[in-house]
Amino acid sequence: MGKGCITATKYFLFLFNLFFFIFGVVLFGFGLWILLDNQSFITVLQESSSSLKVGSYILVGVGSLSVLMGILGCFGAIYEIRCVLGLYFTCLLVILIAQMTAAVLMYFQRDLLKNEMSIIVNKILVDYAGGNKTTEQAWDYLQRTIHCCGWTGPGNWTENTLIRNSSRVLYPCSCRNMSLPGVGLEEKGLCESLSSEWPVYQTGCISSVESWLFNNYGVIIGICAGVAAIEFLGMLLSICLCQSIQQVDYTKVPAY
Repeated sequence: MGKGCITATKYFLFLFNLFFFIFGVVLFGFGLWILLDNQSFITVLQESSSSLKVGSYILVGVGSLSVLMGILGCFGAIYEIRCVLGLYFTCLLVILIAQMTAAVLMYFQRDLLKNEMSIIVNKILVDYAGGNKTTEQAWDYLQRTIHCCGWTGPGNWTENTLIRNSSRVLYPCSCRNMSLPGVGLEEKGLCESLSSEWPVYQTGCISSVESWLFNNYGVIIGICAGVAAIEFLGMLLSICLCQSIQQVDYTKVPAY
């Protein structure tokens, strides 16, 4: 490989790792947001699911590793250190394999994950009291934001302890359909209905989430494929640069 090609490869690898560093920072920040924000849907799940909570920490870990990988790649490319580039290539290969393995496992375990989420959400709805618990606030936020009610529909709320044992007709305030007249302004807790029919949205939240995923599956797949392609490009550039760096043949060095 000519000197000009080596220089171009070096700086392409540097720019690649600069973007990889930024990607790691974004991923790390997103992981922290999931763990600290009390109004995200994942908060509802991770309060009751240890596997999803562990997944959030893994996301933070992957973001931290991506930042480290970006620094390592930039350092190896600029100073042309073969051992650093080799370590960078190996770590990037491990990350790519881990991502592909996780994607395959999530695909084949999707029914189990869906069932686990259903159990978690139904338990939240049964025990809901309209207090300041993080899971209840997050679920209220979700219903208000995507205009849904319950997991599969408003009927899930009929199992709620307070609604079932009350002599009044109560319904979750965050489910209320704003297009219907005569509806209160409460955003959380349980509201009293003036009739036997609840003025709520009729769509379950699982349908809204699945609809969003279906409408955006092209973008999601495109992002995943783009990340994998960028990682593969980084591996290719690093191995090319590593092989192009001249090694010193110590057997030709005169002995003193």
